[in-house]
Amino acid sequence: MQPAVLVRLRPTGPWRYGPEDGDRDRVDALYRSDRLFSAITLAMRQFGWLEEWLDASARASVPAVVFSSLFPYQANVLFAPPPSHLWPPPASLLTSPSPVFLSKMRWSAARFVPLSLIESMLAGQTILADQWLPDAESGCLLRRDRASVSPVREVIRRSAAVDRAGRGAVSVHSAACVEFESQSGLWCIARFADSAAQSIWSDRVKACFRLLADSGFGGRKTAGWGQAEPPQFQDGAWPTLLLKSRAATNGDNRMSWLLSVYSPASNDHIDWRAGDYRLVTRGGRVESGAHKKTVRMVAEGSVLATREEPVGAALDVAPEGFAHPVYRSGFALALELPSAVPADLRLVETPADKDAPEPRLCPEPAVEERAQVDTEADEPPPQPETEAEEPPHEV
Repeated sequence: MQPAVLVRLRPTGPWRYGPEDGDRDRVDALYRSDRLFSAITLAMRQFGWLEEWLDASARASVPAVVFSSLFPYQANVLFAPPPSHLWPPPASLLTSPSPVFLSKMRWSAARFVPLSLIESMLAGQTILADQWLPDAESGCLLRRDRASVSPVREVIRRSAAVDRAGRGAVSVHSAACVEFESQSGLWCIARFADSAAQSIWSDRVKACFRLLADSGFGGRKTAGWGQAEPPQFQDGAWPTLLLKSRAATNGDNRMSWLLSVYSPASNDHIDWRAGDYRLVTRGGRVESGAHKKTVRMVAEGSVLATREEPVGAALDVAPEGFAHPVYRSGFALALELPSAVPADLRLVETPADKDAPEPRLCPEPAVEERAQVDTEADEPPPQPETEAEEPPHEV
């Protein structure tokens, strides 16, 4: 097991993390690990640790620290993209008093699933289907016996720029953002290569998260977007920090569940004929406005067939003829899964009171180089607004 820290961020206002095409009226599905790596690197530069950090991460064959993407949470429930080979859940893992309900349940509408439910599926435990409800706004799978408030939602905010020198000409602009309900936020995992890496980088990584919570993540930070309360840190060991049970080693038949975007390294051994994965396109611009090279990466939630744990690589996506490298992190944070779902299924959620009108569920488990990493603000150059939007960082 490796040392790791679970980070919880409670936003204090809207966040914006734009899609790869830079459309201002949409946001990305989530704040991905390559963008988080970039944000952390920008913070490292402010602290004066940039060169040391790059040597230990983007320039290293095995990085000292690997990040997951940022996923939503609500109260004490952590959501994550489920392993793609188990979602939608197979019929053998579902049960319901009403067969009609099983046929009408839209499991594919849920992009984020409670970790407790994922762990139950990995253990081969069946699911009471009528106890769950996909939330259309957030894409989270919520429990029917609890207040059905969306943890996060996408909204459009509008602003206007007034040209006082041009006789009051007004230019109206809009931008999409995400807003969070009072008990919700985003979480991620930072995993260290070993105890030596933890001793060097743990306090520094935590300092970077505190700085970013104050200055902001993503776009429009100058307007106060992307800020959060002081982060909450939970130290532990990977992977038990995330899941209580650990999968047994499967030798040469490993199945790795990705919690980050991933770009294969030359010495990673992936059987692309097996597994269950999908690709995402990642692009963006440097500060001057030039387009970075577009790359395709394996998305979060994908399940890869590997001989050993995938490592990944940081790619140079600098425009042609650019003065220096521009790195996009494709390091993998992956969790090994059982090679097969156990055959002995058992119920994990049963009514506690036979007289209850609705079944009751079990409780949840408790620089001097300015541009050397990929940008966290993959958006086109800003338009005039009442409050100037922060230009994209070239990193």
